[in-house]
Amino acid sequence: LFSLAVILVAMLVALVWRALRGLFPYLILALVLVVTQWLVFTRLDQLPLIHSWLANPSFNIYMLAEQSLKLLVSLVVIVTLLLMRKKPADFYLVKGDLDAPVAPIRWLGVGPGLHWKRFGAWATVFISLGTLAFLVIAGRPSLTSLRLAMTFLPAVLLAAALNAFNEEMTYKASYLSVLESPVGKRQALYMVALSFGIGHYYGVPYGLVGVVLAAFLGWFLARSMQETHGFFWAWFIHFWQDVVIFAFLAVGSIVAGGG
Repeated sequence: LFSLAVILVAMLVALVWRALRGLFPYLILALVLVVTQWLVFTRLDQLPLIHSWLANPSFNIYMLAEQSLKLLVSLVVIVTLLLMRKKPADFYLVKGDLDAPVAPIRWLGVGPGLHWKRFGAWATVFISLGTLAFLVIAGRPSLTSLRLAMTFLPAVLLAAALNAFNEEMTYKASYLSVLESPVGKRQALYMVALSFGIGHYYGVPYGLVGVVLAAFLGWFLARSMQETHGFFWAWFIHFWQDVVIFAFLAVGSIVAGGG
């Protein structure tokens, strides 16, 4: 209710303050997202059949049920953007140029001349290995649990694919498409990264470390969308990171929120 109240007040302010009217599409999208998530995760998920799936102790059942609900939210976001007369390319729902040039990132040691086909592949490896190292230290899985994870592999892969799509579309691509025009591409990038980081306080990894890492990942993946004009590298990198995370969740070596 607090988020809804803040958005409604902001919409009223934007209506009377000409300088903020450019943010109105962003506020509409935020309103649709908040209302849809409330309906899906406080009403729809309480229907007896869906609730039984979510309460099922089997990873194969509860995780895929949860991701299916998130996919429903993503579809509502996509429909909202289409109703705003935005084409899929406007909100990055296209493959894009997989070998587009990478803009230099000095503090990461990324100089000119690099392209996303190589950079994206290396980023996938390093981010996934970094996530794996963190989870091994935090979860300390046994060899038995690691072998057990293989039995969950089909569900892990499907859940990771869905989660990567849902988060990249709902929290990055959609917001970039309505923020870039009023505030500029760079500021839109920072706003998306910050909101993505804060939203992962109770995620995996969790806490302040999770916020910082998620904010960096949000910035990096949103930047990949802007530079390649597409969705592929953001989804692909996120997917492999989620494969690692969901494998650990499947065998109970870690839980979201650090519990």
